[in-house]
Amino acid sequence: MRILILALLLLAPGFALGAELKLASWNIAWLTSRTALLPRDRAPRESGDVTRLAEYARRLDADIVALQEVDEPEAAAQVLDPRAYAFYFPEEDDLQRSGFAIRRGLRVIRNPDLEALDLNPEAQRSLRRGADVTVEAGGARLRLLSLHLKSGCSSGRLEREDRDCEQLARQGEVLAGWIAARRREGVAFALLGDFNRAFERPDEPLWGRLSAAAPLTRVTEGVSNPCWAGPRGGRAFIDHILLGGRARDWLVPDSLRVLVYAEQGRDWRERLSDHCPLSIRLRLPRGE
Repeated sequence: MRILILALLLLAPGFALGAELKLASWNIAWLTSRTALLPRDRAPRESGDVTRLAEYARRLDADIVALQEVDEPEAAAQVLDPRAYAFYFPEEDDLQRSGFAIRRGLRVIRNPDLEALDLNPEAQRSLRRGADVTVEAGGARLRLLSLHLKSGCSSGRLEREDRDCEQLARQGEVLAGWIAARRREGVAFALLGDFNRAFERPDEPLWGRLSAAAPLTRVTEGVSNPCWAGPRGGRAFIDHILLGGRARDWLVPDSLRVLVYAEQGRDWRERLSDHCPLSIRLRLPRGE
């Protein structure tokens, strides 16, 4: 009987080997219930489109989803079941926000928003703050940042005479400061979201700045993105998950997945999202 009880305990979540978490990042592209505020060239989604997205969320079945371009908890609840997830969004009124959907039962500590990422807080369409939380599972702690950086500078030099690149470079300095602070604290951490930047070039300046602040594992490194792939195959990722501190050791090898939509064509890309959810699994040691 004692042997049987021990065997059952070893199989229980969080025992000995610790908890395993599935982390995902998903830009759902203008997901809002305030459809009157959408840009003129953006049509509101039909109810069937939202139903399809909700089915993809069920298939994703992640414990933590870093969300981008989601207006508020009420909008997130159209796609992710609020009975299963709690929602955490920055204190701002933007139509496009970065936030988190975190499975209920996990202990969550809200940290101050990374406000400095919003370089234009007074603008009608300002840049986006970062959502910053700490999650506890199996006795281990993991600091998480959901972000959506400035668009319009996906490759090339950041020092160009270009406002988009100039702003992205400034946001990179903010992120590097956040990463350096986590390194000094000695905590496990991850950055998840839409960086609006491909990191594959060996001399990529934004990646170089971030990885100089602390050793990082980029889970998309060396892999092409199959989301909305064309005849020439996959594209470079601009959505990334970066792991730092002890979280680098927690990554389950070969666990990166991209949930590609079954629907094809430009019309579906507009109706669903131009981004697919990507996910990894972490195996957290007990009591870290």
